[in-house]
Amino acid sequence: MKHSLRTKFSLTFALVLLLTIGLISLLSNILIEKEFTNYLTIQQEKRTQEITDSLSQQYDVNTKTWDANFVHTIGMYALYDGYIVKVYDSQNQTIWDAETCDMSLCSKVMEDISHRMDTKYPQINGEFMSKTISIAKDDETIGTIQISYFGPYFLSADDFQFLNALNTILIGIGVFSLVFSVIVGSFLAKRLSSPILNTVNVTKQISNGDYDVRISEGSNTRELNELIVSVNQLAESLGKQELLRRQLTADVAHELRTPLTSVGTHIEAMIDGVWEPTNERLQSCHDEILCIGRIIQDLENLAKVESENLKLDKAQINLTELSEKAVGNFEADINQKNLKVSIDGASSDIYADQNRISQVLINLVSNAVKYTPQNGIIKIIISEDEQFARLSVNDNGIGIAQDELPYVFERFYRADKSRNRITGGSGIGLAIVKSIVMAHGGIVEAQSHLNEGSCFVIKLPKNRME
Repeated sequence: MKHSLRTKFSLTFALVLLLTIGLISLLSNILIEKEFTNYLTIQQEKRTQEITDSLSQQYDVNTKTWDANFVHTIGMYALYDGYIVKVYDSQNQTIWDAETCDMSLCSKVMEDISHRMDTKYPQINGEFMSKTISIAKDDETIGTIQISYFGPYFLSADDFQFLNALNTILIGIGVFSLVFSVIVGSFLAKRLSSPILNTVNVTKQISNGDYDVRISEGSNTRELNELIVSVNQLAESLGKQELLRRQLTADVAHELRTPLTSVGTHIEAMIDGVWEPTNERLQSCHDEILCIGRIIQDLENLAKVESENLKLDKAQINLTELSEKAVGNFEADINQKNLKVSIDGASSDIYADQNRISQVLINLVSNAVKYTPQNGIIKIIISEDEQFARLSVNDNGIGIAQDELPYVFERFYRADKSRNRITGGSGIGLAIVKSIVMAHGGIVEAQSHLNEGSCFVIKLPKNRME
């Protein structure tokens, strides 16, 4: 059976507090009982000494006589306290005997004390015991006293009443604490579970495709607040991905529709006899088919580099040499536009897939050449630090708007919304660049300002990674 988070929190708080109270009560009873028995033992010794001292005061040294009335009074008070006293003079003659004075009262006191102690503390196996003490006054022995009491210790009726009241208070505190803990636990559980349940509801909406939903309320609990922030970021990311997915569908359709429409129109016109099937027109159809083939090839390349099973054939490579080869591939275009291209800096050789990194450099240089105006400047700068080899391709071309930068590495994304093939390719090149660099454990970044130029930076790890 599954329970709600709030119920589990409440029950957990109550159980923990109940166990805590029970443990504290148990330890308190053990410690209190131990200290109380020590206290009673000490009090018994003090009481017997008080009785002895009081009786010694009732002897007149001058007349060698005892004040029988006061001895009787002291003995009766002691009897009510649970002490049975017998007083003897120096000749061992009985001065006063509690049992002789009131045997029934002595029996009742002994019976009541034995019954209480046997009922409440049967484990001590107590019994009445006697203790004989010499009575002295002015360094003269004037007699002896025999005191009988329940040992090793005993509690009076008032003591039992105090302990019962104490236990009642402890039980009351325990019940109050339990009820209070349930109330407080329920309140805290509600505060803790509320943002979690709200997060669950939002994630359900996100799973149903509602990527605009957000968790508005925060939490003063760090972990919960991080969870809320993460879910909101997830929703935002999924929303962007959904927009890109829709854009991807439209872009793929557009990229394929244009050449297919052109080929279809040409062939239909030639079939209907409107156009003669000349070499020029057949060549135009062939070019459009090749364009479709290039798009499909780009998609295949992207799928291959994004595959989790992509195998990199790594070896020692030099970024300067690969950059020079990449620039050489576009020598005709560079000369045609009279561009000034420079390669500056250097780094130590790195361990990477030469063909893949060459593809990255060709794509970046191709974009720089394509979007840099006549007589423009392209700079390739190579450097390194302790962790990465860094290569940047800078140009002073048309640039990219700031709101376009986050999407330049997405599939089929092009800042040129007209998707004119003269001003741009299929929009897959930078996606391939990102996938290859990330497959090497590297980082790719884009910096640009509209009409000022762009800078694409790749960072490849220098350490050998398999």
